[in-house]
Amino acid sequence: MFFELIARDNDSRARTGIISTGRGKIETPVFMPVGTAGSVKGISRHELENNIRAEIILGNTYHLYLRPGLDTISKAGGFHKFIGWEKPLLTDSGGYQVFSLAENRKLTGEGAIFRSHIDGSEHKFTPENIVDIQRSIGADIMMAFDECTPWPCEYKYALDSMELTHNWLGRGWKRFEETEPLYGAEQYLFPIVQGSVFTDLRKRSAEFISRFDSAGNAIGGLSVGEPAEKMYEMVEEVNAILPGSKPRYLMGVGTPANILECIGLGVDMFDCVMPTRNGRNGSIFTSEGIINIKNLKWKNDFSPVDQSGATNTGTQYSKAYLRHLIVSGEMLGSVIASIHNLEFYMWLIRRAREEITNGSFNNWKNSMIPRLSSKV
Repeated sequence: MFFELIARDNDSRARTGIISTGRGKIETPVFMPVGTAGSVKGISRHELENNIRAEIILGNTYHLYLRPGLDTISKAGGFHKFIGWEKPLLTDSGGYQVFSLAENRKLTGEGAIFRSHIDGSEHKFTPENIVDIQRSIGADIMMAFDECTPWPCEYKYALDSMELTHNWLGRGWKRFEETEPLYGAEQYLFPIVQGSVFTDLRKRSAEFISRFDSAGNAIGGLSVGEPAEKMYEMVEEVNAILPGSKPRYLMGVGTPANILECIGLGVDMFDCVMPTRNGRNGSIFTSEGIINIKNLKWKNDFSPVDQSGATNTGTQYSKAYLRHLIVSGEMLGSVIASIHNLEFYMWLIRRAREEITNGSFNNWKNSMIPRLSSKV
């Protein structure tokens, strides 16, 4: 069984479960650290496995395809052997990166022609070769090729984009069924719901992808600038349609508060660059709120970064020391901040699972969100 439901909350749609893959089990809800080009920035494999305790990481198809390239990854025996990671890997479709290159790509019904941001060379992604590329990378969970619509966008654009994504899904799914897993482990393909912030389009898209016998489903095109309440509205509408017997993955989300709200709406899987990116820039997530460690008020504050014990890293370093490292541009500052933030996200997810199991998630969520969203 790919996904087994374990527990449900009493007063929300939150649930816990276990995803089983050939490379290990994943407890849900789960947060996946983002290893864009084969590494979670500034984080060693030892830290990921032993301190952060990640059960799955995310790789980016676009970036891995361009560098180091499929030839190198294949010769290494796949992504897992290339980087020494033995646990599950999820890869996105590369669609978000391609479509963010607005001035360097051409979109057709066939696929997307784009120029590399590295050397300007021309490449083509199609629904079929995106499946082939992710097979070659060795992802345990792969994403169907889609177009991520910008926000805001007009209804007609969102409609055309959704229909294009659906057309691509049919072609990608055919290729997936015609090909075999590589490197000795099963591989799964998730369709992606699109439709921008238009309720009728989101419902149509959720109904369409639910017809496929996929192992799980993803929700894309959110957290791209729209108000948080609009994102929650779209997630709620979509999750009322997507089959509850399969995991639901909300792509690219988000803040601790976003994650807790969406767990309450029935989402099982999350990823975001925020813990590491914000950490490198001095934004520290703690159990009491968000700290801008660059602020002068922390210069002589020798208390731990997070005194709650939510993270090991937060108890080992003082605010004054971390501030010194960050404002001095010391590499260690970014590493410490990134590890702490990822630890904190993992702690939050584990607490959410405990509260769901106890049937008390909704009350706990409502008490936590104001604290998590406040500026310390």
